[in-house]
Amino acid sequence: MAKLKAKGDDKTITVRVPIAIRKRGGRKLVIAPDGSPASPMAGPRVDDALLKAIARAFRWQELLENGTYATIAEIAEAEKINETYVGRVLRLALLKPAIVQSILDELPILQLNDLMKTFPIEWNVQDSHFGIRKELGSMSASKGLCRLEPAARLS
Repeated sequence: MAKLKAKGDDKTITVRVPIAIRKRGGRKLVIAPDGSPASPMAGPRVDDALLKAIARAFRWQELLENGTYATIAEIAEAEKINETYVGRVLRLALLKPAIVQSILDELPILQLNDLMKTFPIEWNVQDSHFGIRKELGSMSASKGLCRLEPAARLS
């Protein structure tokens, strides 16, 4: 809790609030003494790197499908990035649409590190692979997609 102390003259008030500044996702975040983000607006944050990777995956998939590039090597050369990285990112285009939608809706289900590792391409097993459970009764009327929630992970 912040303490108010009068110092010097009667017109000056000094307020001291114990906080910590931490780096999260390459950004500085003010942390309150109880460990929560100090900003009342701080909630799920957009993971720019994850969104960029998903956008690249679908763009590169389109470039392969329409014949602009024939191979991953051609994409890597054109983008001036590592061929292995292109292959790992391109795999994100194989994610279950409900998982992609949850990421786009900024629901903090998965991080980019989770998705850069090998995962099954079968949509029906991706939920269990990533430790996601479907929350029954929360179908999106506009999209017909299930809202996904992180499942409790077994230790």
